[in-house]
Amino acid sequence: MTQTPRFRWYIGGLLFLSTVVNYLDRQALSVLAPHLKTEFQWNNSDFALVIIAFRAAYAIGQAGAGRLLDRIGTRAGLTIAVAFYSVAAVLTSLANGLRSFMAFRFLLGLGESANWPGATKAVSEWFPRRESGWAVALFDSGSSIGAALAPVMVLGLLSVFGTWRPVFVVVGALGFVWLVLFRRVYAKPEDHPRISDEERTLILADREGTSAPCTRRSSLSWRQLLRLPQTWGVIVGKSLTDPVWFFITDWFAVYLVARGFRLEESLLAFWVPFVAADAGNFIGGGVSSRLIRRGMRVSRARKIVITVGVVGMSCLMATVVLDSLLWITLVFAVATCAYAAVSTMVLNLPADIYWTESVATVSGLSGAGAGLGTICATYLTGLVADRYSFEPILIAASLVPLAAAAAVLLLVRNTDATAQGVIRPI
Repeated sequence: MTQTPRFRWYIGGLLFLSTVVNYLDRQALSVLAPHLKTEFQWNNSDFALVIIAFRAAYAIGQAGAGRLLDRIGTRAGLTIAVAFYSVAAVLTSLANGLRSFMAFRFLLGLGESANWPGATKAVSEWFPRRESGWAVALFDSGSSIGAALAPVMVLGLLSVFGTWRPVFVVVGALGFVWLVLFRRVYAKPEDHPRISDEERTLILADREGTSAPCTRRSSLSWRQLLRLPQTWGVIVGKSLTDPVWFFITDWFAVYLVARGFRLEESLLAFWVPFVAADAGNFIGGGVSSRLIRRGMRVSRARKIVITVGVVGMSCLMATVVLDSLLWITLVFAVATCAYAAVSTMVLNLPADIYWTESVATVSGLSGAGAGLGTICATYLTGLVADRYSFEPILIAASLVPLAAAAAVLLLVRNTDATAQGVIRPI
């Protein structure tokens, strides 16, 4: 088979496409939310229950999916997950009320929970650490691209079909297209026929950590991982920042309508924050990778980006005093750009610290924590929005990420456990 130069970036592209499809599936409901709320006479608390069903499965699934991926491998794990959630997305077209929507969204969340642990593990398998910031930025940017494409695609399909049911079928079928490509291309770099010996040596030498040898290579148990402060730094960092992003992806259409803007006339406003998030992925990944190449310690480079990013997220509270759609859109754009930079860094942390055999497990634990945080935030969002307004929610979304940054700065550091070789020093 013909060798392909820099083949690892083709793998990165596959992971990006997986995340795009993942977000198209989940965002279809959010874009259709105003129509579904009218048809089924849901209030915000009812809609919150549908979102919570997804988030509950996502939280449960990530911890288990991460462990499963570390045991059966990236190729088999992502194949099972994408096939499962694509079927669930298609079946959503059969929903006929609140309970059935909750059931199908639970199944979707269960399947989609493997995407981030799987992609993080794939990056640790295929990319040297000095490039991992860019690689994570690439696959994570698929979330913002998928979210940006969703309103155009979903509303376009709704216009063509005149009803929402075929929308879920078409969007859900995209996962099967991706699976065909993935199964043809993906394998571990150790024995992949498409990469050169030079690229294979580059990847494997960095993974073996020749500059910082470690005597322990087995996958650590959940108990061992949860005894390390680094693990809790990653979990808290993700758990207190992801709910802000999911508030925007799940509620932005509802928020715009609540502020008096018609969704069909606000497509640009819906689109801009997600494109800004895409830029944030690459800004965060690029800045950290550049700092590392210039000799800065990996942990310090990541933490600088996280600290600056959470400050940018705090601007969301400005929307409380703004009435212009343009200015509201710009504020959300700044916040999502900053979030994406932070997210890219937090997603990098497991691959920075742990051996490949434990990366997906740690990533899954942090995803489970983020899922639980998002469930609480979603419930409170529906409750507060119905009884008061979105203003208290936006103020809280501006302040909570500051605690996430504090957790990362204090907990993700070298310890005696690192020195003894339980995990790699950073």
